[in-house]
Amino acid sequence: MPIRAVLWDIDDTLFDYTGADAAGLSRHLQAERIAARYGTPAQALALWREITDRNWARFAAGEGTFQGQRRDRVREFLERPAMTDGEADAWFDQYVAHYKAAWTVFPDVVPVLDALAAGYRHGVLTNSSTVNQDPKLRDLGLRDRFEVLVCAVELGISKPEAGAFLAACEALGLPPAEVAYVGDQPEIDARGARDAGLLAIWLDRDGGRGDGPDGVHRIEGLDLLPELLAADTRFGARSGIR
Repeated sequence: MPIRAVLWDIDDTLFDYTGADAAGLSRHLQAERIAARYGTPAQALALWREITDRNWARFAAGEGTFQGQRRDRVREFLERPAMTDGEADAWFDQYVAHYKAAWTVFPDVVPVLDALAAGYRHGVLTNSSTVNQDPKLRDLGLRDRFEVLVCAVELGISKPEAGAFLAACEALGLPPAEVAYVGDQPEIDARGARDAGLLAIWLDRDGGRGDGPDGVHRIEGLDLLPELLAADTRFGARSGIR
């Protein structure tokens, strides 16, 4: 069956999440005059991301609230467990302001969406929440590009669970065999999509991260995506596009 639709990951696939997070956190710590406490900006970001990932995983598993995981991240990062909710909220809101100021899409995103607009339908499947991702896509000028936005928090199932990918395909009204998935994570995105029966495409922007799982197609830029979709070598060897 031909590919009729493309499902997309958002963070670090369409949107430069790592770049915005790094810039936003660095500017916030400088404004708070506590940057030196965390060593280099890279060390500060690594700690913040580790705390973020752990607390988000708990929230995604049904533990606590969206606002509560934000407060827990701030208290842990600052090593101030006695912070009031109001203090933690204020700190996080200031961080978000710096983070949003650095929002940008990758330069290859709009050209590839334009190139694929006539031949394919488009949707989003993300391991975040609608309250996070819908405003982000709108601010970036991308929301109208996608028919559906399927978010794990509201769905109750996260990638790489097959059910998450199948729910997104159902939202499009298409079988998995007619849908491609593009994401930056070889296991969560690509392997998960492959196991659910989609055409799995790993966007390895940095390169040099290995071959990825079997049955997954690896590209280093979205400019290579139209050629890969046209070839649709899902059932053969890995794509020659490297």
